[in-house]
Amino acid sequence: MDNCLFCKIVDGSVPAEVVYRDESVVAFKDINPQAPVHLLVIPTKHLSGVSDSSVTEGDTLNKLFKVVADLADKNGCEKGYRVVSNCGEDGGQTVPHLHFHLLGKRHLNWPPG
Repeated sequence: MDNCLFCKIVDGSVPAEVVYRDESVVAFKDINPQAPVHLLVIPTKHLSGVSDSSVTEGDTLNKLFKVVADLADKNGCEKGYRVVSNCGEDGGQTVPHLHFHLLGKRHLNWPPG
């Protein structure tokens, strides 16, 4: 999508502190971190969110969650971490591109608020 912030990060036209990249997934540091480890893990293909019917096609979710787990391990989240995907306006989704927040390296309260 031409105006999607995360698609622009994928294509390199918007800078981000990328910590992982392959042909189907990009992960980068959140610009407003809520924990010592706060990464966003996104597919390189534009999908609007969890409710996008294409999300379950192929290995998209498997690959995203494998990268999340690998990054949690590499970033020292051995005591635990949280994975969040906001869906739609009421769910707090501000960028309409499927993404997972990986938060770790601090105690995370529940409910989050």
